[in-house]
Amino acid sequence: MGILDGKQILVTGVLTDKSIGFHIARVAQQEGARVALTAYPRPTLTQRTAKRLPSGPDDPPPVLELDVTSPEQLGGLADALRGHGFDRLDGVAHAIAFAPQTALGGNFLDTPWEDVATAVHASTYSLKSLTMACLPLMKGGGSVVGLDFDASKAWPVYDWMGVAKAGLESCSRYLAKYLGPQGIRCNLVAAGPLATMAAKSIPGFEGMTDMWPKAAPLGWDITDSEPTARACAALLSDWFPATTGEIIHVDGGIHAIGGAYA
Repeated sequence: MGILDGKQILVTGVLTDKSIGFHIARVAQQEGARVALTAYPRPTLTQRTAKRLPSGPDDPPPVLELDVTSPEQLGGLADALRGHGFDRLDGVAHAIAFAPQTALGGNFLDTPWEDVATAVHASTYSLKSLTMACLPLMKGGGSVVGLDFDASKAWPVYDWMGVAKAGLESCSRYLAKYLGPQGIRCNLVAAGPLATMAAKSIPGFEGMTDMWPKAAPLGWDITDSEPTARACAALLSDWFPATTGEIIHVDGGIHAIGGAYA
């Protein structure tokens, strides 16, 4: 018996089997959940990736195209899920982030507002818009879990994505405040750097991936998404019934060590 037995979970941000969202979906299935996935911008790639997940009630799980910056697609999400037999959602995993190249890699002082706005819309506001799109299916309460990267520091090369993550942390707290009376919890998992396609697209990001395993008290494997996925699954379950507005660090302990990276 798994901690997500009988739960119905929506997982976003699955592109390849390197995606953190893929591992969240995998662990959720292993813990007994029925899972649906969203895909953007390449649904066919996500559909192929979905076939690599463990067998569940749906084999493979349904894949719904969803651009979280599109009001039309967000507005149709609940009905699209109903069309696949999801009469309710018990949990939502937000594993979405995007910033144009001009907003990363040391370009902080020169990034135009239009590109900053794109990063904030896709990476920050989408937590609220996705949650609201799923709300009609969460009448009995549930759990929203988002992926974070420690925004308490100014990290090299992360630039406006760091600002977007700081906004994500604040957004999560406000969702916790306003949706708590409906029995909906909202928490974030702040993971260390992982070798995803998104991370590899950040110029100079290898500097953090080289440092992290050496500096983290528990060590860190940039190829292992299992610890992060397990933390997300735990927060999606009923094992944290009175926890909301929280940030759980899954980073080998670096957030607790002063001067680990300058």
